[in-house]
Amino acid sequence: MDSAETCATFGKMKKSLSSATREKLLALAANRIAIEAVAPQVDGGRFAVKRVVGEPLMVSADIFGDGHEVIGAALLVCPPGSSVWQEVPMRFVANDRWEAELDCNSEGLWHYTIIGWRDAFGTWLHDTRKKKQAGLNITLELEEARILLDRALKSGRGTRDDARALKDLLKQYGKLLKSGDAGEQFSVLDSFNTQALLEETGPRDELTVSHELPLWVDRKRAAFSAWYELMPRSQSGDVNRHGTFDDVIARLPDVQEMGFDVLYMPPIHPIGKAHRKGRNNALTATADDPGSPYAIGSDEGGHDAIHPELGSFDDFARLIAAARQHGMDVALDFAIQCSPDHPWIRQHPEWFDWRPDGTIKYAENPPKKYQDIVNVDFYREGALPSLWIELRDVVLFWLEKGVRIFRVDNPHTKPFPFWEWLIAEVRQVDPGVIFLAEAFTRPKLMKRLAKVGFNQSYSYFTWRDEKWELEAYLTELTQEECVDYMRPNFFVNTPDINPFYLQTSGRPGFRIRLALAATLAGNYGIYSGFELCEYEPVPGREEYLNSEKYEIRAFDWFQAGNIRPDIRFFNELRQTHESSWDFPNLKFYHFGNDNILYYGRMAPDKSSMLLFMVLLDPHAAQGGQYELPLWEFGLADDAMLNATNLVTGQKLQLQGKQQHWWINPDECPYVVLNVFA
Repeated sequence: MDSAETCATFGKMKKSLSSATREKLLALAANRIAIEAVAPQVDGGRFAVKRVVGEPLMVSADIFGDGHEVIGAALLVCPPGSSVWQEVPMRFVANDRWEAELDCNSEGLWHYTIIGWRDAFGTWLHDTRKKKQAGLNITLELEEARILLDRALKSGRGTRDDARALKDLLKQYGKLLKSGDAGEQFSVLDSFNTQALLEETGPRDELTVSHELPLWVDRKRAAFSAWYELMPRSQSGDVNRHGTFDDVIARLPDVQEMGFDVLYMPPIHPIGKAHRKGRNNALTATADDPGSPYAIGSDEGGHDAIHPELGSFDDFARLIAAARQHGMDVALDFAIQCSPDHPWIRQHPEWFDWRPDGTIKYAENPPKKYQDIVNVDFYREGALPSLWIELRDVVLFWLEKGVRIFRVDNPHTKPFPFWEWLIAEVRQVDPGVIFLAEAFTRPKLMKRLAKVGFNQSYSYFTWRDEKWELEAYLTELTQEECVDYMRPNFFVNTPDINPFYLQTSGRPGFRIRLALAATLAGNYGIYSGFELCEYEPVPGREEYLNSEKYEIRAFDWFQAGNIRPDIRFFNELRQTHESSWDFPNLKFYHFGNDNILYYGRMAPDKSSMLLFMVLLDPHAAQGGQYELPLWEFGLADDAMLNATNLVTGQKLQLQGKQQHWWINPDECPYVVLNVFA
């Protein structure tokens, strides 16, 4: 560009400075304080950080400005249902890092942001103190202080009591200025009381505001729960009689006695007859085969109806009430799929994707085929928004019936925008509703579902058997970015998943997987039959032979060899030790044997710690050296910790960092120590 072009461009810039350029300049100048690396946040604030009531949110950021002025900072929070922002002072940590803790004391959608400013009084005090200590004349600085006090009074910040205190201070300081005693004048301004008063009322120059971030606060059960899944039709105790809601009610004391707080039932809706599956997923059903509860819909109704053999809505209401009396939530399966008999197919053909031959493609998950199920098409012309609204209303229908937890079947095969919209809509009615995503799929899909609103997520735990796998996966879940939005639910088995590990490990293997699920995660669950070490598989498949999905079963819930005492032990442990309530507090420690997983959870007050040693080999006894984490208590390597073996009740004194333990799977494949100084 030659000099003429340069001059012409400069001329244009001068002319435009009073319009758009001037506005941009002023907007840029208004953000003098740098507020960077705000944490936590999910995708720059696109999605909400998650916490539960009673769980603190620690917010931190890098906050700094040019020059040497003293910086002030605060966290602003807006609670659910309010338009009033509350201020929480931030404290300086180190290297321009600041932090503040928010008490999440109510459910719902919060918002938070950070403000930073140049602290005029703090800067004055810092600079004037240095000059005074150097023996310099501070007469002019003391006059400047009076102006700062006057600015503070006019700012209107603080309470009425603060305003009165400022007026009194100004009056007192005005008299001191006349006295000419600079030392006494400065002492008044340098006092603790004056500094505290000016922190509340002092001028905030060049105040800068960071971008607003969302926070979703759930009820506690979203982060800490123990699920028991059962098929209601198999609760009669007789393979020739279809179970009812009354049979489920009769089992509630049993489920409560084991310590579960969520009772989960697969779909309870009418089951279709077209292409009904027979036993063991046979393509042809007999007249006596009940069909899969996931083939939803018949001439008796769809997603807002109850399978007649289970009972009536009055019976269901009694189940909800009885479960609450036993301290349990009832969770229902929300499966967005239809039998070919579903009323929607006749009433809303526009919701389905019809093939050239006039049929609807049935569901498949190769090599599995579900000929008894067809799916809706969310983006088909005529389905958006009517289908979305209908599905939302299904959830609201069951919410009105008392259901506050929904396990969602295969949510990763439905659109993310649909879930984000539906969950937000339901939360407007009840912010305490919990959605569990049953999505055994690619990691980023699982995480996206958690981001758009699912409170809990199925996980890969079911297939993590080796020590290195478990340590790596749990480290990801508890220490990496997903800890702020994804809460795993460690189900040990499901009606669809009979893990190979359980098929080959015998009773010790069931105890091992229980111990891991119940102590590694805040949420975990078992599918009924697990307590009986039920594992008979379809040969070569991770599926149950004679699955309840296709037939009515009957069980002796107290038969020999059951692991009910283990289940009760871990559920009681979880409820009575606060260290179990904090999912991210998990730490792995060194045990010199890859067949033993060794980890701990520190109590909130740091007074004690639970240490777990879980044998991963269900077939042979194993042992080795392990490190007692004396450093967690601030103790030297040769110090001693007291311990109680919570499995046996034995009292121990453990001296020194290096210890040894031996575990026999035929006796008990896990050790739980409560250690304290």
